[in-house]
Amino acid sequence: MHDVRAVSTPSMPRLAVASLAGTAIEFYDFFVYGTAAALVLGPLFFPTFSPVVGVLAAFGTFGVGFVARPLGSVLFGHLGDRRGRRPVLVMSLLLTGASTVAVGCLPSYGTIGVAAPVLLLVLRFVQGLGLGGEWGGAVLLTAEHAPAGRRALWSSFPQVGPAVGFVLANGVMLALSAALSDSEFARWGWRVPFWAAGAPAVAGLWLRSSLVESPSFLEIDDHARVPLVEVVRRHGRLVLLTAGALAVGYAVFYAVTTWSLAYATERLGVSRTIMLTCVMAAVIVKGALTPLMALLGDRYGRRTMCLAGCSACVLWMLPLVALLATGEPLLMFLGILGALIAFVTMFAVVAAYLPELYEARVRCTGAAVGYNLGGVLGGALTPVVATALAEHGGRVPWGVGIYLTCIALLSLGCFALLPETRPVPAPAAEPATG
Repeated sequence: MHDVRAVSTPSMPRLAVASLAGTAIEFYDFFVYGTAAALVLGPLFFPTFSPVVGVLAAFGTFGVGFVARPLGSVLFGHLGDRRGRRPVLVMSLLLTGASTVAVGCLPSYGTIGVAAPVLLLVLRFVQGLGLGGEWGGAVLLTAEHAPAGRRALWSSFPQVGPAVGFVLANGVMLALSAALSDSEFARWGWRVPFWAAGAPAVAGLWLRSSLVESPSFLEIDDHARVPLVEVVRRHGRLVLLTAGALAVGYAVFYAVTTWSLAYATERLGVSRTIMLTCVMAAVIVKGALTPLMALLGDRYGRRTMCLAGCSACVLWMLPLVALLATGEPLLMFLGILGALIAFVTMFAVVAAYLPELYEARVRCTGAAVGYNLGGVLGGALTPVVATALAEHGGRVPWGVGIYLTCIALLSLGCFALLPETRPVPAPAAEPATG
């Protein structure tokens, strides 16, 4: 057995900040690709296709990152359940950072021909592998250190990381889009956000090198020999339910942050700068609301918050596409904001919910695989399907709204089948009578 006494317990604020910083860096890497796919990668890497098919092909490489994420969760989940949560944080960040910088150095189709999209696909796959391991390590290290009564709150800080990463990625894209001409942006400007990923990745590695191992991991006497096999045998139904439950969050988030960029700029003629500003403003609000929703999860329960957020998604998807189709910035912003508030009502508590559903010896694998399979179901295909549906629809892409509503209904059913996990406070001792 590991000697738990040999490891000091870090302060929760310091651990939460370190986890948030790491997830922000890794999701910056992941999101900057999604934004580039929506705005510029199609013509550069798939120039022989029509504009719409080029965007579909670029989103196809975007989806490869989601397919890789469950594989990354298996690879790094095995490491996390066998060797500890801390090594996962370092290795996943290194992998994602290196592949992101490499995308920025990749020659286009016009320079090296068909090798360009092939290499783009490979690097996106590697990027997805790293991100698939990131979530499990960062969330578990925080959740397993946190006091039970505030586990959702402290675990929500890694969940703020995606919002920070998205704002940074799109902020850089927005600045470049405003400062450069379209030809300059297409020639070299789009590469800058990928190159910029190197410095924060190095800083994140330094920050994470000082973290201590999770006490829950150190208390495990008998580690699973092959965690994935044990998860499939003993928790297979739970993995499928969590994947189905989380699919709506991915579908909604990537519909409003990736597909909507391409739809608004290509179909409606909205300027790239205005659309990026609308999405970024809504994501900032979403990030700010994350700890508040987590506090509600500590008070009212994880499942309760997930059911509420999922129900809101069911009701909001058709109004969302109607508001986007107006092309009016304020109305588009309100549509996106409503969708992200519904999203964060669920995902603010997921970082506490999933680890509580699995036993400690296979927690890193089980929670991460369920989380990232949800990404495949909801995130990988959503930009592609939504683009195709919008292309063959009228001014208002009702097909996209119906597609998202159906995913929300599927997730609602899965959440209904999951148990509540919020720790119940022990009853206060009755005063002694004399």
